[in-house]
Amino acid sequence: MFVPRKILEEKLRQILAEDIGQGDVTAQAIIPPNLNVKAIVITKEEGIAAGIEETIILAEYLGLKVKAKVADGEKIKNKQVLMEISGDAQTILSAERTMLNLLSRMSGIATITRTLTEKLRKANVPTAIAATRKTAPGLLYFDKKAVTIGSGDPHRLHLDDMILIKDNHIAIVGSPEEAVKKAKANASFTKKIAVEVTKASDVLKVAQAEADVIMLDNFSIEQVKDAVDLLKKAGFLGKVILEASGGITAKNIMDYAMAKVDIISMGEITHSVKALDISLEITEK
Repeated sequence: MFVPRKILEEKLRQILAEDIGQGDVTAQAIIPPNLNVKAIVITKEEGIAAGIEETIILAEYLGLKVKAKVADGEKIKNKQVLMEISGDAQTILSAERTMLNLLSRMSGIATITRTLTEKLRKANVPTAIAATRKTAPGLLYFDKKAVTIGSGDPHRLHLDDMILIKDNHIAIVGSPEEAVKKAKANASFTKKIAVEVTKASDVLKVAQAEADVIMLDNFSIEQVKDAVDLLKKAGFLGKVILEASGGITAKNIMDYAMAKVDIISMGEITHSVKALDISLEITEK
């Protein structure tokens, strides 16, 4: 994922401005101005580094000097130094929590994503792990980028990425196949069409309507197998992307992958992420 630096700077500036408010009264009250210090950012547990680029950009935007010790996507160990930061003490302390929040959250997302993808790869299963749009408001770009760093697929970034027909759309239109028909008639040929189905009997109808992706929503393992069998018998297996979503966790992910779905999308890798424990420590003044 690439965003021009100036745009990324603005995203980061907005996040920092929200935290600072009208000013860091603590730093102003007890830290003398124009005092230069050195600090390190250190992790307190193993994981996958993510958010390194964003932290560097934010620090440099604020006039600080940064020396990264790791790159995004690298495995990191407990007590490993991720970067060294030097510059104005008040500025470092004021930006500390914003930098750490991004690093911790993005690294947490990248870590769980990498753990799950490696689990599938070790079993020689080609199924891909994807995110959903269940991200933290204002952090969509950062959450999705962390997923890609963790070797996952970001799925849709925005509503204009693709046509995803869900249960409420179908409730209004009448049937999944009619929804696909309307989408094909009214949308650009450049947009893929995905349809969420809640029962195996609709899978074949959607495939026959020429949807690009069939999302099996909250299907049990047995229901997924039934859907796969239906598509196989009708000659559609491998011709349409099969995605499983809903109720899938680290404990049962292998069962769903072995049922021959192409994609497993999981909201929990972003909406329920455990942030990696990362801290900033002043080392010299």
